[in-house]
Amino acid sequence: MKRKFVTNLAFLLFVNLLVKPFYVLGIDVGIQNAVPGSYGIYFPLLSLSLMFQVILDMGIENFTRREIARHHNLLSKYLSNIFVLKLSLALIYFALCMLIALAGDYSMYQVKLLIVLLFNQFLASLILYLRANIGGLHLFKTESIISVLDKTLLIIICGSLLWGNFTDKPFQIEWFIFAQTFAYFATFLVSLIIVLRHSGKFKPGFDLKNNLLIIRKSLPYALLMLLMASYLRIDSVLLERLLPDGIVQAGIYAHSFRLLEMMQNYGYLFAIILMPMFAKMLKNKEPVEQLVHISSLIIFVPAIIISVASVFYSHEIIGLLYTNHLELSAKVFEIIMPGFLGMCSTYIFGALLTANGNLRTLIFIAAAGVIASLVLNLILIPQIGAKGSAIANLSAQMVTAFLQVYAAARVFGFKTNYRLIFRLLMFTAITILLAWLTKKTGLLWFYQFAVFCIASAIVAFALKIFNLRNVTRVITIGEKIN
Repeated sequence: MKRKFVTNLAFLLFVNLLVKPFYVLGIDVGIQNAVPGSYGIYFPLLSLSLMFQVILDMGIENFTRREIARHHNLLSKYLSNIFVLKLSLALIYFALCMLIALAGDYSMYQVKLLIVLLFNQFLASLILYLRANIGGLHLFKTESIISVLDKTLLIIICGSLLWGNFTDKPFQIEWFIFAQTFAYFATFLVSLIIVLRHSGKFKPGFDLKNNLLIIRKSLPYALLMLLMASYLRIDSVLLERLLPDGIVQAGIYAHSFRLLEMMQNYGYLFAIILMPMFAKMLKNKEPVEQLVHISSLIIFVPAIIISVASVFYSHEIIGLLYTNHLELSAKVFEIIMPGFLGMCSTYIFGALLTANGNLRTLIFIAAAGVIASLVLNLILIPQIGAKGSAIANLSAQMVTAFLQVYAAARVFGFKTNYRLIFRLLMFTAITILLAWLTKKTGLLWFYQFAVFCIASAIVAFALKIFNLRNVTRVITIGEKIN
């Protein structure tokens, strides 16, 4: 019996939950506490480099994952042409970002940091492209290992620099950036070797006709990625540029946003498995509603628990991790974290619409997110700083999530499952009540937190949101498409 979805998702979750939370909560938080001022400079520059990373990709990653999932035999052909194409796109990416930095009157120190960050994103883009090939081949376990390799290396390197007493000098943000360079390069080499083993042959060349064809096919993906990156990343850039104490505000915002990003990886893990599965099922004209239903339950129940806990225990969580600006950071945290629900929705319904080729719809939805984010940021940042950016981020996530669910229901003719909606709303209400009650117990906060999580999980089973029948359905779906 082939249990591809269950086994690969379980393995992917295991390796990522083992490595990435430790990286964010240990290394990234440790660096923020060690160099809070420098991190306030670093984070907006990182966001700028990520906003325009789409130029390095031009939608090629999603295109590749979808095409290789459908036609494994095209791996060698696409690899030979796309690899050189990405090198060419890198030149455009570097030029544009440097022009923006110059127009934005960035200091020479910021420009130097940005140059290294741009190179790091180029390496990261190559890794994501190679991972798309690996995932398209349905080598999910291999991709799972690759997905955490760079973070594992960073944990070793930065952990040694932070706590290993290898140097008498205080930690510097430049060490972190160059450690990323080494980790990305090593991961790129490993990924390249794996892909070459499956491609059979690799003859790099610049075929203008084929490259233009690939870009034309990829342009909708590229525009979609640019818009999504904009409403996700523009907050910290605007904070740093619009406020006199922008570096401080950006650093405070980074406290919460980096934790949201850690949670975001949970949803992303579903998307990279779901999209090729959706693509194959749609190609074979198989119904996808059952897989959407089950994956929604799997992802939304933990997301609800995490979002509620983040609101009620914001001060305790932030106080446990950080050492400065705790009160404001906690306020930002409790505002921004419910946006995780919107992210999770995107990783299911966005993946489905992408697999079905409904890119025009997704582009309009992402544009609505950009407008909501930009307008709210420009209005709220001058008034309430980092809290304004948190409100803008939450609003953009919820707007795009609602529109994607609505669009998917229209495209695929999904019937409204009132029973499921009622159970999820009931579950949300009960988790809120549980969080309020546990806060009244007088126990130490981490005992309160543990009781809340355990009680919420019990409620999920009691309401039959989680059950063995759903697992059996997923296994059946895995058998059909494999």
